[in-house]
This record gives sequence, C-alpha cells and structure tokens, in this order.
Amino acid sequence: MRVVLPQWAGTLAAKSAAFIIVMCCALAALLGILVHVSVTNQTVGQARALALSRLKDATSAFEAGDTLLPGAGVDPQGLPESLRRLAAHGKRGTMVDRHNGRPTMWAAGPADRGRALAVEVDYSQQARTIAALDGSIVWSSGLAIGATLLVGAFAVTRVTRRLHATARVARRISAGDLEARVHDPLAKDPARPQDEVAAVAAALDSMASSLQGKLLAEQRFTADVAHELRTPLTGLHAAAELLPPGRPTELVRDRVAALRTLTEDLLEISRLDTGRERLELDGEHLSAVAERVVRAAGADTKVRIARDAYVETDRRRLERVLGNLVANAHRHGRAPVVLTVDGPVVTVRDHGEGYPQYLVGHGPQRFRTEGGATGHGLGLTIALGQAEVLGARLEFANAPDGGATATLTLPQHPPMPPRTVAGGTAPDGAV
Repeated sequence: MRVVLPQWAGTLAAKSAAFIIVMCCALAALLGILVHVSVTNQTVGQARALALSRLKDATSAFEAGDTLLPGAGVDPQGLPESLRRLAAHGKRGTMVDRHNGRPTMWAAGPADRGRALAVEVDYSQQARTIAALDGSIVWSSGLAIGATLLVGAFAVTRVTRRLHATARVARRISAGDLEARVHDPLAKDPARPQDEVAAVAAALDSMASSLQGKLLAEQRFTADVAHELRTPLTGLHAAAELLPPGRPTELVRDRVAALRTLTEDLLEISRLDTGRERLELDGEHLSAVAERVVRAAGADTKVRIARDAYVETDRRRLERVLGNLVANAHRHGRAPVVLTVDGPVVTVRDHGEGYPQYLVGHGPQRFRTEGGATGHGLGLTIALGQAEVLGARLEFANAPDGGATATLTLPQHPPMPPRTVAGGTAPDGAV
C-alpha cells in the first residue's frame, strides 16, 4: 500500500525540521545513555563496595563465633537463588534485588556445610538518585531538542522565505514580467559574505536584466524594421497598381500584398510586445462573432454552436484571434475545419497532421515552422498575444484521432486595464 504524504512534508522547512529532530534525539539519547551508565556504574560500585566490606566483617565475626550484626545472616530469607548457588560453590558475589518491597544490594559468600553467609544493604536512596537522574536527562533532552528546533526553524524559515521570494520572482519572469527582481539584501552589499541563496538571487536578477535587454533590443529591431519597410512598400504597392494587366503584374501585386501583410504583422507584434494595447470592451454573442469570422475567412468552415454565450470583450481582437486560428487551420491542416462555440470556450479544429511538438509544448514561436510548412509563424503568435490582451487562455493540442485543436477560453469578467509604470505598462499585480 502506497502512503501519500501531505504536500508540506516535501518542503525544505519540513525536511530540515525532521533532520534537526532526528539528530537532536540521537545526540540526546547518546549523551543520556553515557551519563546514565556512568552514574549507575559509580553508584552501584559504591554500594557493592559497602556490601562487600560488610560481608568481610560478617565473615570475620562468623568465623570467630561472634554475633552477626543486623542485616547479616546465614541463608537469610529473600537471598537471590543465584547468589546462594554462587556462595555454595565457594565464591563471593553481589546483586541488586527487591526485598521487602525495596531495592536491596546483596553480598554473599561461603559459610559452612554449603550454606551462604549474606549481608543486605538498603539500595533505595541510590535507586531514587538514578531514577531522578534519568528524569532529569529526559526533561533536559526535551528542552534542548525544543530550543534547538526553535532556533533551527527560525534559521531555516529565513532561508526558505528567501528561496520562496526567489521562486516567485522566477515565476513572474517566466510569465513575462521582466521588470521583476529579487533584490536580496545580502546580494546588494558586496562587502558582506554571501550565502548560496544570495548567489542564486543575484544570478537570477542578472539573468532577468540580460534577458530584458536582449528582448527589448529584439522588440526595437522588429518595430524599426517594420516601420522602415512600411514606407517603401506603400510606394511599391502604388507602383504595382500602375502596371499593365497581365500575369507578371498579378505575381508582383501578390508578392507586394504578402510583404505588406508581413509588415503589418510585425508592427502588431511589436505593439503587443510593448504591452501598451488598450481594450475596447463591448457586449457580443459568440455565435455572431463566429459567423462573421467564418464569412470573412472565405473558406469552407463549419460552425457548431453547442451553447451560445454573451461576453463582454474587445470584438476586434477576438475576431483577430479566431480569424488567425481558422486561417492557420486551412493553411496547415486539412478539411473539415470546425469552429465550435461552447459557452465561453471556442475551439477551432482541423483534421490534418496536427501541431508540431514544440508548439504544443512551448507555444508558437515567431519565424519557426516545421514539416515543410509555409508561412512565418506569426499568425499563431499574434493570436496568442491578442488572447493575453483579452485576458483569455489559448491552448494548443493534438486530437487523439488526428488533427490540431486550438481552444480559446474567454474570462468570465473582462480584464482590468493595465496600469502605467515607468517606461511602459505592467499587468495588474506586477511591480
């Protein structure tokens, strides 16, 4: 039977606490055993020496025919049988046993005719001393373990709190908030000794700064290229319109239109990258939006309305997302292409070979296609960016029976407009 531990049991704090408790218990047990054995040996040794001394005096008195002192006698009642046999074989020995309801140290030796001469010494005080010592060891060990656990928990909590802060910043960076930084206090002062957590935090901050710089440079390059291409393409488009009719003119116009579409896509991506897009909210039935998208696509696309929904969203951006999904399904998939509306969830599915594995695992990447597919990989990138502006979730998957499936889940409530920060905007909750 497999035992499922709670989630907190796998945390560093829980593991550290368990380690501290185990080590403290082991150390306390070892020290307690050593102290107990040492004191017990000393106490028993003193009692044994006293008992043997009295046995010696009793033996001298017995041999001289004198009266034995109290506590001494021949074959006394209560003498342990093992000591009686030992004395019968002519040997001396001592033993702690209970006699008349109290601990007693016995010492016995040979008498005459196989009998045993024995003395008894009250061992109650020594037994109470050892019991009190054991109690003191237990209580002091418990207090020491508790104090060590508190100090260790405080120290470990400080470390885990810094690790959790570093993990939160790493998740924010992964979500696209490149302004997030750990700012660990130990990493700020080079003169202070840095621990491993500070080193990780400093490395994460450095990585985020480098990544932000490279991404901003890429965004500026994309925007600059698109803007620089826009002017000559406008002139080229006007010149193409003046060419005489014919097949060469159609080819030129087609390539000019493709370049203009690519340029507009690059400009749209650069605007999405800056995070300055503004929503224009309006109420709309998803069935109506789906019908308009299919009509605008001009291709054979089936529309299925499992459950209509009235949503408050940016209609233009929603149509852009669905239009790109439908166009991608026709360009890279196979018919039939089906657009399904099920409440706030809209699904676009084709029956082709499906999405590449990198796209399913990591999302679309601009200017990357596989399997000999044509295009620039910008359509799905724009769809994903516009979906994020809408506050929606866009997921890509491959159907078990074949074909690619893109699922757009619209939020129940429209997203709040982004607030302005230095150098741009930040999503709600970002610093």
